[in-house]
Amino acid sequence: MKTYENIHIKEKVLYDKSNNGLKVYYIPKEGYSKKFAIFATDYGSNDKIGESPEGVAHFLEHKMFEEPDENIFDKFSYLGANVNAYTNFNQTAYLFSCTDNFYENLKLLIHFVQDPYFTDENVEKEKGIIEQEIKMYEDSPNWKVYFNCLKGMYINHPVKNDIAGTVESIKKINKEILYKCYNTFYHPQNMVLVIAGDLSFEKIMETVNKREAQKGSIEGKIERVQANEPENIQKSYMEEYLPISIPLFSIGFKDNFESVNESGEELILRDISTNIMLNMIFGESSLLFQSLYNEGLIDNSFGSYYTGYKDYGHSIIVGQTLKPKLVFERIESHIEDLKRKGLSREDFERIKRKYIGNFLTGLNSIEYIGSNFVNYYFIDFIFLDYLNAMNKINFKDIEDRFISHLRKDNFTFSVIKPVK
Repeated sequence: MKTYENIHIKEKVLYDKSNNGLKVYYIPKEGYSKKFAIFATDYGSNDKIGESPEGVAHFLEHKMFEEPDENIFDKFSYLGANVNAYTNFNQTAYLFSCTDNFYENLKLLIHFVQDPYFTDENVEKEKGIIEQEIKMYEDSPNWKVYFNCLKGMYINHPVKNDIAGTVESIKKINKEILYKCYNTFYHPQNMVLVIAGDLSFEKIMETVNKREAQKGSIEGKIERVQANEPENIQKSYMEEYLPISIPLFSIGFKDNFESVNESGEELILRDISTNIMLNMIFGESSLLFQSLYNEGLIDNSFGSYYTGYKDYGHSIIVGQTLKPKLVFERIESHIEDLKRKGLSREDFERIKRKYIGNFLTGLNSIEYIGSNFVNYYFIDFIFLDYLNAMNKINFKDIEDRFISHLRKDNFTFSVIKPVK
């Protein structure tokens, strides 16, 4: 067992490895009545084996809750736990929170994630359910304006593809494909278990070792295929019509090649500096937001954020407005004006303090700690070092990021307009 402690935030994490290679991290939170566990695999919609169809990772997440003679949700509910799962571009995770019966719930979590049950019949049945989910998102204006923006920015990278796949791609999925992808990506050596609460780490490890299946070798070789994504964008303007009353827009700025292929602290510094920069320019306290809001051009739906991973990254500015072209022109003009005048050091200091405050407040939530620990674990970073990384960010980092990232040649403007 190893212990890592960050004395500045008075938090520590205990680490051990199970008998079959699963890495287990425990963040003790003395006096907390709530407990949290998240069991995740380094497998998201961007990952594939050979020519496997789009949407397999998401399909697997759905099917993992399938049991031959019991309802997993009912069993967690009986034990007083709330269970959930999610699939994103980079990982799939299964999680629960509870106040009592933690170790019983942990046994159940390990059991259903490590003992899949796929049949021809239940796979075919699930296709209909997921097809309805895909069609629902295709009718969602917010979802469409976002993914149209991604499709405009990216040429080869799978991040432009819907996480659930397409109606056509899921028809190609069968139980053999599911088992092959499961046996490859759900091997304990490709997974992590993170637990937070007032618990016994010795009992946690005892429970894990007793309940874990004895997995053999990884079935398929895990190869993180480089998408060979060029620096240029696919299309600068994307437009679609849906039955809405007010147009929606999404402006995406794609990272250049030098800003990706990073991991660990480098990636975290990229994430922090970009989000601080976006908050300075587009946040609710910014001159741009106040001006557009007071003129009635935007409402509280207006916002911005950065998303980055080892091999991709982009900033998104979103909102709704009756005059999307005018708002876009004002945003573009404001960016160029700031490049001439320069950013505000005072704004930087204030927003950086806000980010530090948000992080410290988040440490009071075991869900916040556990979920973020998993997110950063898969990019080779220990979450407890987040504040250390944040303190390394200086004003020049923000200025440099602003100039290199918000450019005229790397954006896509996506708009959803009302049906005429």
